[in-house]
Formats: sequence, C-alpha cells, structure tokens
Amino acid sequence: MIILFLGVVVMRAETYAVEMVQTAGIEENSSEEVPQGIGLPKVLQYFYPEKLRTSLRQVVWDGFIPGRKLTHWEQLASIKYRVWVELGENNAYAYIDYPLGELLLFLFPLMAVLLAFEFLFLLDSIGKGARAIRRALQPIAELTQTARKINTRKNILSDPGLRALTGTIDNIDAAELDKRISVSSTQKELKELAAAINGLLERVHNAYRSQIRFVSDASHELRTPIAVIQGYANLLDRWGKHDPEALQESIDAIKSEAEYMKSLVEQLLFLARGDNDSLQLSLERVNLSELAAEVVREAAMIDPQHEFQTYTDHDIYTVGDVQLIKQAVRILVDNSIKYTPPGGTITVKTGSDKGYAQVVVQDTGIGIGPEDVPLVFERFYRSDDSRARKTGGAGLGLSIAKWIIDRHKGYVEILSRKDIGTRITVSFPQYEIEQSVTPDLKEEENED
Repeated sequence: MIILFLGVVVMRAETYAVEMVQTAGIEENSSEEVPQGIGLPKVLQYFYPEKLRTSLRQVVWDGFIPGRKLTHWEQLASIKYRVWVELGENNAYAYIDYPLGELLLFLFPLMAVLLAFEFLFLLDSIGKGARAIRRALQPIAELTQTARKINTRKNILSDPGLRALTGTIDNIDAAELDKRISVSSTQKELKELAAAINGLLERVHNAYRSQIRFVSDASHELRTPIAVIQGYANLLDRWGKHDPEALQESIDAIKSEAEYMKSLVEQLLFLARGDNDSLQLSLERVNLSELAAEVVREAAMIDPQHEFQTYTDHDIYTVGDVQLIKQAVRILVDNSIKYTPPGGTITVKTGSDKGYAQVVVQDTGIGIGPEDVPLVFERFYRSDDSRARKTGGAGLGLSIAKWIIDRHKGYVEILSRKDIGTRITVSFPQYEIEQSVTPDLKEEENED
C-alpha cells in the first residue's frame, strides 16, 4: 500500500514536470553543478515519461530557516520533487520543482493508520497460527502424557480390585447367569472390564434362555404324540385283539402320531443343522415363477376346499437352493391353508421390485393380530396361545421358512388384518438372465 501511495506521488510530479516543459516555464540554474539531494534509482527511468526519461530526479527539502528550528511537520511540508533538465548551453541546467508537502501531510497519517492495521492483522494471524498449531499437536501431547502416566504406574489394575472381580466371576454358573458384576472401585479400567463382562453375560444368558425354551417346547410337542401312542397301545392290549374297530382306530392313530413325530424331529434336525452352519446349499439359478406355480398345483391337488389363484406373467429369477426355496414357499402356502376357512381364496404372485425377486402369498383367512405379527417367526410360537394342534404342525414351519429366506440374503414382510386375511411378501436378490451363471454360483458356494 505504501509503494502504491509513493507511485501516485511520483506520477503526479512527473505529469506536472512534463506540463512545465511543454509550456517552457523552466527556471534556469546559474550553477554548473547539480545540487546534492536524494536521487531516485536509475532503474525507474523506464517508467518515466518519454520526453524526460534521461533527466535526473531528486527529492529535496528546504528544512532550514535562520533563527528557528523547524518542526517535523514543517520539514515534511518543505519536501519537493525536482526534475533536472539540461539546457544544452554552457552546461547549464534547469529544474522543475513539484511541492510534495501538502500531499505527504495528507498521506502520512493515512499510511500510519494502515501500518497500524497491518500490524494488528499480523498479530492476529500469528495468534491464529499458534492456536492452529496447538490444536494439531494436541493429540500428540495427549499421547505423550498418557504414555508418561503408564510408564510411571507400576500396575494399572490394583490387586484388590482384580481379586474382587475374579471372585465375582467364579460365583457365576449356568443357574445364575442373570447375575451381574458390580465394581465399587473407582478405577476406570476395572469398570470398563466389568461392563464388557456384563455385556458378555447378557448375551450368554439370552442364548441360554432361548435354548431352554427351545428344549422345553420340543419336549412339550413330543410329549403329546407319545402320550397318544401310549394310550392307543393300552387300548390294543385290552380290546384290540378281539375288537376290529378298536384295532383299526389304534393303528390309524399310532401311524398319524408317528408321522407327526417324524415331521417334528426332521424340523428340529433342520433347525439344529442350520444353527450349526452344517447345512450346505446347492446353488443354481431358480425360476421363481415356475416354482410358485408348481407349489400351487401340488397344493390344489390335495386341498379341494380352497380356491387357488396364481399370477406369474413372466419369469423371475434368483440364485439359491431350489429345494429349500420351494420348501419355504410351500410352508407359506400350507400356513395359509391352515388358517383360511373352507371356500377361501389363496393367491400366489411373483414379481420384482428394486432389484429383488418377490413371491407374494395372500389369503382371505382369519388374519394375525398386530401383537402377534412380530412373533410369528419364533420357534414353537402359535397365535392362538393354546398349544392344541387343531390346525396341525408344531409351530416350526415359519421359523424354518425365515431361516431359509435369511440364508438366501432375502427378507420377508407381513401385512395382516384380523378376519380379513394375510399377505406375506418374500424378497430374494434378483438374478438377471443376461448375467453369467457359473462364476456367480462358484463365488457364493465358496462363501458358504
């Protein structure tokens, strides 16, 4: 900014000098020697007007009055910008003076203010830079401080705290998984360790309760057919040898209960293998439209009491185990048959949405209450609360279907209204027919 101001001053002085030369208003100097003063650098001559480019420039001042000492402002006001012009006769020179006093008196306070602002701006920049550097180095300082603390402490966890924690853990067994560790110590490390162990105990407790509930429900489901078989065996022992009707009734009942037990054991074995990840999938491209139509045809053959409708306008593909996917769809259709009164309609549709191949099973059955919808996939769960097997099954079908859907990276949605019906939508990742089949199948098999 200061250089800009000086440039403005010089330009005004040069303009004035050119005007004076053009009007010939030049005062001749009687001295053959050029007076001394502050000469401007010669490099600036390239920026001077062409008419006076080779002339000498000086900054002079008349800061002397006999009998009185001039003040600084008076000395500043006496400064002049002088341009020397050689007349070419007798080595005489003429000079042109341009007073700079008034202009400098105006610019000097302005420059002082600007310098003050620039100084303040410099201080502010230094402060901001220092704060930024401190923030950047703060993590290093904290790391250094933490390392220093660790180095000075012989033992982060105190022996009494560890002994108390160990004793509490030793007192927890399978019958007391609901216990939690309480640490009275103020040590942060012990509290964090206790919180982690409590979280682990919570997960183990939930898994243990789930296992106990599963075993209890399975035992309950097996107890009923065993009791029925035992009862009919006693009936055969008493009257079956001589009563043909009692004999046939007992044989039919025993066969029915044995079939039920076989189905239940197979379902339990399926879920156990699934939980242990020992059930391998045989992956291939699956046409969901053909699969759904096949399931509906098979259901209609054995169930003439319901009306079946199928909407599969075009082929929809996914990749998976065709037998397991068919089993899942069959479970959903069978579930609709069980809870739809005779004469009701069961509709199966296929389609696609947002990259997913979908199978929709809809019925006009009794529906599911809002409180039961989140629980229908729980093992052995039945919405009627009673454990009676009026509709058949053990309450494992939907759990198996959900496991199959999850294993194929799909998801299921349920929309149901009491006394209106239920719609279940199953979505699998869609497979485009243009894609190469073999590489994708190999990749998924490797993942399994």
